[in-house]
Amino acid sequence: MLTRIDKYILKNFLATFVFLLLAFSAIAIVIDFTEKVNDFVSKHVPTIEILNYFKNFLPYILALLFPIFIFVAVIFFTSRLANRSEIIAMLSSGMSFKRFLRPYLIGAAIISAVLFIANHYIIPRSNKSRLQFEEKYLWSHSYSNDDNFHMRISPTEYIYMQSYNPESKTGYRFSYEKIEGTLIKQKITADRCTYDSVKKEWKLMDATARINEGALEVMQQYPFLYKSFKFSPSDLIEKREARQMMTTTKLNAYIKKEQEKGSENLNEYFIEKHRRTAAPFSAFVLSIIGACIASRKIRGGSGVHLAVGLMISAIYIFLMQFSTTFSVKGNLNPLLAVWIPNILFTFLAIYIYRKYSK
Repeated sequence: MLTRIDKYILKNFLATFVFLLLAFSAIAIVIDFTEKVNDFVSKHVPTIEILNYFKNFLPYILALLFPIFIFVAVIFFTSRLANRSEIIAMLSSGMSFKRFLRPYLIGAAIISAVLFIANHYIIPRSNKSRLQFEEKYLWSHSYSNDDNFHMRISPTEYIYMQSYNPESKTGYRFSYEKIEGTLIKQKITADRCTYDSVKKEWKLMDATARINEGALEVMQQYPFLYKSFKFSPSDLIEKREARQMMTTTKLNAYIKKEQEKGSENLNEYFIEKHRRTAAPFSAFVLSIIGACIASRKIRGGSGVHLAVGLMISAIYIFLMQFSTTFSVKGNLNPLLAVWIPNILFTFLAIYIYRKYSK
């Protein structure tokens, strides 16, 4: 059962958090609009599409800065309670510090549950509309996944392409291999290749085909060779931040598909998958740290508390960026990379709680 004090703290917690979201939403819209207004005007973007873009932009930016919002919200109203000596009154009445933190954990659980659902299902849908708008009006062109592209299109078939130009739909230094066991049964190479979207075939130019039948090998050369493969240009094009457009269900299916094809460098997708769960958990850790720090009345009041809170939340975001970058560029496990900030800040929360609860 929630007591009157619990409801009082919980109400202040959630109200301050919502106020910060609304305040920052207005600031974020103004800043983003200022940066993109020239593109909107030059490309005659309809007003209704601009409004829809900002509707989908807000969930993305708010979720990105979630640690700062919850930390500042906790510190801001807890510092006010401390300055008015309300916390001293609560603890003097016999309430333990552990009991004092209960409404904070309830508030963190509510916010965490909302963010968990939003991260896995709501925000990806908003990102899809947002990124489609940016691709249509703001981005100059698409780009290929990478140079030296490798793909397994079936258990026995492999594709290699040195580079691919999305504008002309042309690939260079193309190679196809069909391998059975340790034997290369067929190999086709071509200097260039283009995709015929009507026939659903690839046109290979200056192609050489080798067929291995054990002791007999046949080689043929073609100025042009039309052949159907189990891949299309869409498999060679990476939409910017495509992982952010997928719900977790689709993201899992995509990762599984890419693993079956033998794709490498999927760490960014694993990071996105694990981040959606790790971010909501941080609500508990940051709420405890913020409540402990701001619960003491100190000289300087809320200003000092907010400065400390902003510094700690900035460190949290920096650690998250550092660990995920180390995973993408290095060999750090994506699951560990995403959870490192939460693990470190959990130990910090335990230390601060023991110190301030005495």
